[in-house]
Amino acid sequence: MSTSPDHPSPSIPPFMDPAEITGLGEVIWCDVRWYITGRDGHRAYVEGHVPGAVHVDLDRLAGAPDEGRGRHPLPTPEDLADYLSSLGISGRVPVVAYDDMGGLVAARLVWMLRTLGVDATLLNGGLGAWEGPVETGEVEIEPARFEVRAWPTDRLADVLEVEELSRMISNGTDTEVTIVDVRAPARYRGEEEMIDPRAGHIPGAVNIPVASKLDGDRRVPDPAALAAHYREHGVDRADGVIVSCGSGVTACHDLLAMEHAGLGLGRLYPGSWSEWCSDPSRPVAGGAAT
Repeated sequence: MSTSPDHPSPSIPPFMDPAEITGLGEVIWCDVRWYITGRDGHRAYVEGHVPGAVHVDLDRLAGAPDEGRGRHPLPTPEDLADYLSSLGISGRVPVVAYDDMGGLVAARLVWMLRTLGVDATLLNGGLGAWEGPVETGEVEIEPARFEVRAWPTDRLADVLEVEELSRMISNGTDTEVTIVDVRAPARYRGEEEMIDPRAGHIPGAVNIPVASKLDGDRRVPDPAALAAHYREHGVDRADGVIVSCGSGVTACHDLLAMEHAGLGLGRLYPGSWSEWCSDPSRPVAGGAAT
């Protein structure tokens, strides 16, 4: 596969309602159900999904788990291209992804594709927003050819940059970049940790829980309300933000939401807390942000 250096801006918004999606014409539906509890997402897909949807394995949207790089490191461009091709995704037909958690998992696929210049969107509200029929069983997939596209470095932050930024913030130095941790408050404060070896958060990071912007139907509000939500938390532009979560998955939902709000494009820290806490020499903070 050849490498494409061009990453054009997507022409569709990051979140769309069912009626808006109908207006897109041909799309590729992707069911990205996955559960940190170990529940089988593929089984849930087989039991009922949007007609024609292909099942996407979150673990195939990551490289091999690596203690030094976190639980869901980004895959190599070559591995990602191979997997997307096997799903029938060429990058030329818009992709609509969903899960049953308001898009918190499916956001990983949508963010990856949009970052690589592909038209991709989340079904706002997830599977619960789908009002049409569902089908069971597997879907026959016609493989496509997705060209290898390099990850744009300006959309990512590595652990060395986050370490330096954390030190500066902890020392009281004014910075133009904010580290946003979107995990649940109890995990951020270090009161509980069921997944990773250490509890707490990156020193200097602020907490904006990913679920705090969702309504009772797990939908994101309109762009103006989203922008107000982030501004209430001190974020008025995304290009000054690095977003972190547990392993670089749910952070993608906030990056998409910031884009949807008109705040621009933020950066993902792919390793997130699972990478940060794997090295005992890295400091850990607890409690609420000061």
